[in-house]
Amino acid sequence: MPEPVPNLRVELPGQGYHRELIACQQACPVRTDARGYVRAIADGRYEEAYLLARGPNPFASICGRICGAPCEAACRRGRVPRTDDDGHFVDVDRPVSIRALKRFACERSGVDVREPGRVLAELRQFVPEVGADADEMAALLRSLSAGAFEPAAGQSVAIIGAGPAGLSAAHDLALLGFRPLVFEMEPLAAGMLGLGVPEYRLPRELIRREIAVIEALGVEIRCGVIVGRDVSLADLRRDHAAVIIAVGAKRSRLLGLPGERGPHVYGGVDLLRSVALGEPFPLGDDVVVIGGGNVAYDVARTVVRQAAYDAARTAARLPGARKVRLVSLETLEEMPADTVEIVEGDEEGIERLNGWGPVEIGRDGQGGVTHAVIQRCLRVYDERRRFAPVFDPSDRRELSCDTVLLAAGQAPDLSFVENGGEDIEQLRPGWPKVDPDTLETTAPGVFVTGDLAHGTRLLIDAVASGKHVARSVYRHVTGRTIRPESLEFHLPIERYARERGYEARRRLDVPTRSARERLADPRAVVEIGFDQEEARFEASRCLDCGVTPVFDGARCVLCGGCVDVCPTLCLKLAPLSSLEPSPALQDLIARTLGEGVDRTEHSAIIKDEDRCIRCGLCATRCPADAISMERVRFETTWRTA
Repeated sequence: MPEPVPNLRVELPGQGYHRELIACQQACPVRTDARGYVRAIADGRYEEAYLLARGPNPFASICGRICGAPCEAACRRGRVPRTDDDGHFVDVDRPVSIRALKRFACERSGVDVREPGRVLAELRQFVPEVGADADEMAALLRSLSAGAFEPAAGQSVAIIGAGPAGLSAAHDLALLGFRPLVFEMEPLAAGMLGLGVPEYRLPRELIRREIAVIEALGVEIRCGVIVGRDVSLADLRRDHAAVIIAVGAKRSRLLGLPGERGPHVYGGVDLLRSVALGEPFPLGDDVVVIGGGNVAYDVARTVVRQAAYDAARTAARLPGARKVRLVSLETLEEMPADTVEIVEGDEEGIERLNGWGPVEIGRDGQGGVTHAVIQRCLRVYDERRRFAPVFDPSDRRELSCDTVLLAAGQAPDLSFVENGGEDIEQLRPGWPKVDPDTLETTAPGVFVTGDLAHGTRLLIDAVASGKHVARSVYRHVTGRTIRPESLEFHLPIERYARERGYEARRRLDVPTRSARERLADPRAVVEIGFDQEEARFEASRCLDCGVTPVFDGARCVLCGGCVDVCPTLCLKLAPLSSLEPSPALQDLIARTLGEGVDRTEHSAIIKDEDRCIRCGLCATRCPADAISMERVRFETTWRTA
């Protein structure tokens, strides 16, 4: 019989394979053990769930509200095929609501209900039962108490900016033995969390409580201090062992439009800041917002709320009478804003104009805004997904309006480096040259983090950047490097079982307030969140990717029972001759079967990890006990090199 043409491409498990299977954790910039806290919620272990979520992330409670949730985008549940009652493929399933479940755990056992000292005490004592393989606080503290690494000697580090990146750096520097001193120009700490994220998404009291835990570690925050006016960068470099610049990109970027400069054209972040601080902000009745991202929606939805709230208080006009239109270059499918922002914005009466770009701002003889001219955008990105918009100048519209808010990008303000930062090279104005590995600038001992280091990204990216720069400062000041060492274990699970019907459970939508309720009070939080029953139901959908069926080839009798019983068809019994050759496969066959074997006479079990739902039926069905359900466990120790 002729040998079949090879057609199956396979990947052999190697080092790091089982870590990569836990896709939610690998997608998280700080490697939060999302699988761990989701499964803990499913089992009713809410305190453990919070401690797992908080371990590597000093802003866990805030992330439970507003994180962009890259973990959900990576969730394998969103790649599992779904079939109808006749077994025909319908589509793929939807990810687990990981972010909303984090919020649930934090509300049950986090800073929402506990004082900072209690939170810190619990974190110090916590030892994960499974092992998260994350940069988590308890592992760091255990390593310190065991003498595995030597802490700093209390050197002072200055941090400019009390946003999430700066405060995350301060948090970890305190754990590493430094005395962080944070300078913040605004009257309150938190950066754009407090001044840019609207209160309907993130309650201010929650921010204060989260920061209180960081302060309890010994971090000092001085608000209302402007570097460059009250203290110079030169002073900070002289008085501290290192300086971290974490000012973020808080200044609205101008677009260079004719008529852009003048009254009634404002930066969107300026509006958000004024509203957050309770300052008056002049808005007309016909507002155009330029931008298609989350910030643009924060701006537009804040304008709608201010209109409705003013109307409710003064009875001067009906709620929502202010007209708000959002002009976006991107089509609806291309918009960078989260889907939930778009949907809720539509519900709140924001009019979307997709596929249009601004051309100019029209003004009258007194300088007032009369209209905005927009033109059709034919394409936003080129074939390499680079920003390269193409317009049709013949297709233009005039939008009558009296206020324009620009929310199409932000830029940092580094004017304060003029005194003491002359040796900081800049790639372009406002953006310093940075070593991507250490985050150090060209000025010795001066580091950057957050937006300045990577550009504007997600909140969790800012947290990761702050933690990264803290370790670089440790290395710079002490001359030592701190690194994690992990051990991997595989533990057989006796009497493995899952919740009945878990594989058929559909994702629950996170409960929200109605549009009428939202607009009645600009501070009303839109998301209500899961109750206990909903949270445990949603958490039970997790596939628990830290568990995997392990096959013992020496016991296998090639009966095919595991293939027959698999409900998602993730297993395949295939002759070796049907596998696409590779050096790794060739070596494995030679080591296990010997050189020159007839591949048509030998078979392999092929597994599609995207389809496996960890049901354990293969292990139950196997007559030779060749399959066991095993949990992978990691134990991390931090050491000084």
